[in-house]
Amino acid sequence: MKIAFLTPEYPHPEVKHAAGLGTSIKNLAEALVAQGVQVTVLVYGQSRDVVFEEKGIVFHLIADKKYRFGKWFFYRKYLQNYTNKVIQKEGIDLIEAPDWTGITAFMRFKVPLVIRFHGSDTYFCHLEQRHQKWKNRWFETIAVRRAQAYIAPTKYAGEVSAKLFGLSEQQVKTIHYGLDLTQFQNEKPEYFEKGLILYIGTIIRKKGVLELPSIFNLVRKQCPEARLVLVGSDSADIQSGSASTWELVEQQCNEEDRAYVTYLGKIPYNEVQEYMKKANVCVFPTYAETLGMVTIESMAMQKPVVNSSLGWAQELMEDGKSGFLVHPSHHEEYAHRIITLLKEEALCREMGVAANTFVTQRFDIQKIVKENIRFYKTIL
Repeated sequence: MKIAFLTPEYPHPEVKHAAGLGTSIKNLAEALVAQGVQVTVLVYGQSRDVVFEEKGIVFHLIADKKYRFGKWFFYRKYLQNYTNKVIQKEGIDLIEAPDWTGITAFMRFKVPLVIRFHGSDTYFCHLEQRHQKWKNRWFETIAVRRAQAYIAPTKYAGEVSAKLFGLSEQQVKTIHYGLDLTQFQNEKPEYFEKGLILYIGTIIRKKGVLELPSIFNLVRKQCPEARLVLVGSDSADIQSGSASTWELVEQQCNEEDRAYVTYLGKIPYNEVQEYMKKANVCVFPTYAETLGMVTIESMAMQKPVVNSSLGWAQELMEDGKSGFLVHPSHHEEYAHRIITLLKEEALCREMGVAANTFVTQRFDIQKIVKENIRFYKTIL
């Protein structure tokens, strides 16, 4: 079996950008290779064209192109032609692409296309209840409806996406993202920095970061030595027009709290893991997600997590056992859960062990990869 992935991102030094979407593809691609599947990854929108092989995966970095007009159409046709040449040359059996931006709209491939619902603009606009540009909806709808099969990382994301794009729920297969658990080892979970609250993710409104100043203020009233550390890329805020969401977070922080809040920006992933190990509690008060890779990564590292309680999150943990689920806008309850964990070390250890067990049972890439292979075979 030969599988290709068309993607805008991938965690590799040669690639311009990587986030949760790229990480999930990397985990799956490497696991597929270990199972004897041949994998090709085509990353578009890059600074240059280059082809290389690494870890048994053939990479095609495809340069971005400039057009006097109609780039939305002509670049897609360029990608289609490039991809079809690769399909023919390498004997690809099936190609997978994300729903985001409807990149495969207007493309026709020589093999079946699988769309994985990593999170479309349509999906996120629906969750955030904000206006969507008509062309974005148009591109994504065309792309989705031309695919032959669909995968979603959570049942919730699949059900919502199916409804938005006019599919039946039965057409969408739920296959969770997988983790290579050998990369998430915390040999000494009993050692952590007491009071350290960690947020990992893009600094953007939809991730609930603007709820953190109020929540943190309530936490410090009972745990004055608590510290909040945020890790991730800053982004512009659509609602306010601000060029920096981090600046909005900073402005909303109480003056006394500000000295206990640290923003590290985007840092190398090995450093992110070190902060996970240091954390007393990890928090993810997000409003819009399909699964949340960093949430299950933190759980795999035996960290107690206070997560959003919305749809998809209920598939990631058992409330009160392997984590806490709280609506991001319920500041007092959210703060109460954090305070409980900061004050009860035994509960932290107990919840961390349960979180690790939950992830091992449901998100182990060694199990997940076999689910993907079985599904691919039904298409072929």
